[in-house]
Amino acid sequence: MWLMMKPRRMRPVPQTQTGMKMTTLNYTTRQINREFKIKVSGLYEGKKINTLVGVSGLLRLVADIELTNRLLDRAFDCPLDKCVCRLRRGIIISFYCH
Repeated sequence: MWLMMKPRRMRPVPQTQTGMKMTTLNYTTRQINREFKIKVSGLYEGKKINTLVGVSGLLRLVADIELTNRLLDRAFDCPLDKCVCRLRRGIIISFYCH
C-alpha cells in the first residue's frame, strides 16, 4: 500500500513582489505538532498566560520566524523529554515530547 502513495509535493519558496525570498519554517506544522506539545507561560502584552499552543499560536506569540526556527532547532536537538526556552521579554516556551 505504501508503494501506491503519492510522494509529498515540496512547496516552492514564497517570494515577495520584489523577488526576495521570504523566510519560512524549517519544519512542517504537521511534524512539529506531532512531535511536541508546546506550552507558553509568562507575561504577554501585560497579561499572564499559561496555555498550550500549536504552531500558529507560537508564531503569533513570538512574532519572528527566524527566532521560531532557532527555538525549533533547539527543541529537535534536545535529547531530553522537555526543552525549556526563555525569552528576554518574559515568555517561557516549553516543548514536551509525546
